[in-house]
Amino acid sequence: MAPKKQLRQLLHIFKDKASLIRATVSTKRATSSIRVAVLRCTTHSSSSLPQDHRIATVLTLGNGSRPTACTCIETIMDRLHKSHNAYVALKCLLTLHNIISKGSFILKDQVSFYPCSGGRNFLNLSRFFDKSDAETWEFSSWVRWYASVLECNLTTSRIIGSYFSFPSSKKIDIDKVAENLTLLLNSDLLREIDALVNFVEDICKAPESLHFQRNNLVYEVVRMVSEDYRLTQHHMMIRLGQLADRTDGLSRDELDELTRCLERLEECRERLTLLFVNRKRNDAFWELVSETKGGVLRKIEERERAMVKLEIEPTRFGKRVVGPGQMLMLLPCPVIG
Repeated sequence: MAPKKQLRQLLHIFKDKASLIRATVSTKRATSSIRVAVLRCTTHSSSSLPQDHRIATVLTLGNGSRPTACTCIETIMDRLHKSHNAYVALKCLLTLHNIISKGSFILKDQVSFYPCSGGRNFLNLSRFFDKSDAETWEFSSWVRWYASVLECNLTTSRIIGSYFSFPSSKKIDIDKVAENLTLLLNSDLLREIDALVNFVEDICKAPESLHFQRNNLVYEVVRMVSEDYRLTQHHMMIRLGQLADRTDGLSRDELDELTRCLERLEECRERLTLLFVNRKRNDAFWELVSETKGGVLRKIEERERAMVKLEIEPTRFGKRVVGPGQMLMLLPCPVIG
């Protein structure tokens, strides 16, 4: 390791310890414990992950009142936006992701509407760069992508009406979700499918440096995102099942919109395979996508044939019927005398 890099890492260790000491001796006892917990989750170390019990501490501290939850999220955001270190930023985003997937509703609510009304770019990391060296420069691209994925995660959650939560104790109640979806209009279902496809497309924009998954931090980031993708598949399958039963009632524009969504989704398949290599594939999902697309295309073709038939029928019998604007040629009757 280069001496310059060693010195930088040593400085980061001292910086982390100094921050912990300041937080510990702070006179603001109400926020001190939260700040200490966040700092311990988001050290400058390039490969060490936030330990599970550290994440659990943050989740527990944020489970109190709304002001406590607000302080917890503000502390993480403050750490995220004030640091220019790629490893600290990734760990802040990992902590936020754990809150979204495992935290209490009050914590998720604070994340979703931070700073006051949420939005697609509330993390504001599209221009994040750590220029310390070539490695941190490349890691910066993972920070920007991960922030974009989390923003899209929350935007999609608001549209479909549920968070992408994956504790083992909370499985998706498919029957309950399907029952609720029956109350939605076709346009609402298509809007939700479009949002889910947008989320998948955002996931596919991962950096080309997939070999960085050898780093524990990046590997964990990709693992967490893969869980979101798996849940996206489940949400998509339920909604596609609903629309498959409604194809007779879909307008031509709605059929075209659904076809475009499915085509966009199919274009993501190869990239998803590369990103989530060695992870379990859901072949049933892609079979459903293909079957649904085939059924929609058949319905469009069937309606086009019916329209052609309707246009041909008047032409076949047109010579027997006097159309509007046509005049009858009356021959004079012969005079019988």
